[in-house]
Amino acid sequence: MQNVGKPMEQATLLIESLPYIRRFYNKTIVIKYGGHAMVDEELKDLFARDVLMMKYIGINPVVVHGGAPRSQAS
Repeated sequence: MQNVGKPMEQATLLIESLPYIRRFYNKTIVIKYGGHAMVDEELKDLFARDVLMMKYIGINPVVVHGGAPRSQAS
């Protein structure tokens, strides 16, 4: 996992995120997962980290499969 940045950058990111955390706390969020995020290893890791972070801060993510690349391959 990569370091997010310097402490001031992390603090700024958190301050900018707080209104969204408050707004979506204890809410269910549906996330479409598909396309390049499913085939690029770095994007897979970043996606998983982001979903896990949402769960830790009190947001309930639900991931649904987008399906475009796989359905077009048939």
